[in-house]
Amino acid sequence: MSPLAIGAVGLAALFLLILAQVPIGFAMMIVGLAGFALQTGWEPALTLLATEPSGVLSNVDLATVPLFLLMGTFASAAGFSSDIYNAVAAVLGHRRGGLAYATIGGCAAFGAVCGSSTATAATFAKAALPEMLKRGYSQGFSTGTIAAGGTLKSLIPPSVIMVLYCIAAKTFIFDLFLAAVIPALIAIALNLIAIAIMVRIDPASAPVGPRIPWPERWQAIKIASPVLILMVAVFGGLYSGIFTVNEAASVAAVLSLAFALLRGRMSWPALWQGLRESASATGMLYVILMGAFVFTYFITIAKIPEALVALIQGLAIPPLAIIFLLLVAYLILGAVFDEISAMLITIPFVLPVIVKLGYDPVWWGIINVVVIELGMIIPPIGVIVFLLHGLAPEIPMRTIYRGVAPFIAADLLLLALLAVFPAISLWLPAYLAR
Repeated sequence: MSPLAIGAVGLAALFLLILAQVPIGFAMMIVGLAGFALQTGWEPALTLLATEPSGVLSNVDLATVPLFLLMGTFASAAGFSSDIYNAVAAVLGHRRGGLAYATIGGCAAFGAVCGSSTATAATFAKAALPEMLKRGYSQGFSTGTIAAGGTLKSLIPPSVIMVLYCIAAKTFIFDLFLAAVIPALIAIALNLIAIAIMVRIDPASAPVGPRIPWPERWQAIKIASPVLILMVAVFGGLYSGIFTVNEAASVAAVLSLAFALLRGRMSWPALWQGLRESASATGMLYVILMGAFVFTYFITIAKIPEALVALIQGLAIPPLAIIFLLLVAYLILGAVFDEISAMLITIPFVLPVIVKLGYDPVWWGIINVVVIELGMIIPPIGVIVFLLHGLAPEIPMRTIYRGVAPFIAADLLLLALLAVFPAISLWLPAYLAR
């Protein structure tokens, strides 16, 4: 069989196992092990079951995942999300769409101290949604804004998705964090522009609220100031070179726990639940990475990346057209498949092609994160949309999807800008490397 035929059979077997409800990590491990064994023998293949799990478990960079998840848990327990939202709402709430602006700004700020997009969306659904509905905001506009704010987390360091990409693609985590800064700012700006356009088109969806006196505004800002302290301590230390990524994750987890304790908001049940949820999510991600590494061995030994590169080089189309075809394929795959799993499955196939076309793996990492953002809100399976519907079952799914449509358009515009102008992602790391 040709390498491409072997790859097609391997992917078909993988999707069949996933359809049969086999966990994605174990499905990749089974296919990778069998494919490797059929080409080299079972004895060398079985050694992968020892070397790859031990390699993942001993990977120091991967230790940032549970630490960032713990940071998010402790930050939620400390009440940072409601503090941020109340502060921004106090400043902007009197403007048309002010609570929507506050939600995007609050999600962006909370995303800097939380490791999960779904956790950010769930937290702000509890903090912002009741207030927005009480002020007369429409259901679709309110839930769409919260869903869009939740997806911003993926692009705002520290991001678990970025860490997973760097581990799988063997790139530096710090480089990807730097590359995400400007795209994240553009993403925030595009979401705010989308809100401004929506409230102009339909003013009734976002009534103007009362103006908060300045003393009350300063009080709200003062209450939210610990979040700023945490962000400055962690990111100032990280980007100035005082901390490594691992050290920054450790400091972030300890500081967020300290704030939760000092505020008297951390109980033993809350601490135990946070530890349990972080351990469960970490265990799942570790198993997925173990499976991805075994699957990558199968892809490599079958020389599938080389065959795929040769095939694409034979096509008479420019590199940018190939990039956009890949993005369309990712969006289709992400609409019916778990986005993180899709990224880890396709990296062994796609990344060699990207490098051969002359693009930077760090840039492709940012592209992957934006695609994952879109997959979280794009129909028919938008994880965050399902989450919001679960938290507010009285709001129909179609209403949430209708509300999130303008933000999908904003993300698609961001994706197009990043694809056409890679320097948006790569300028800051290159500038700081001088």
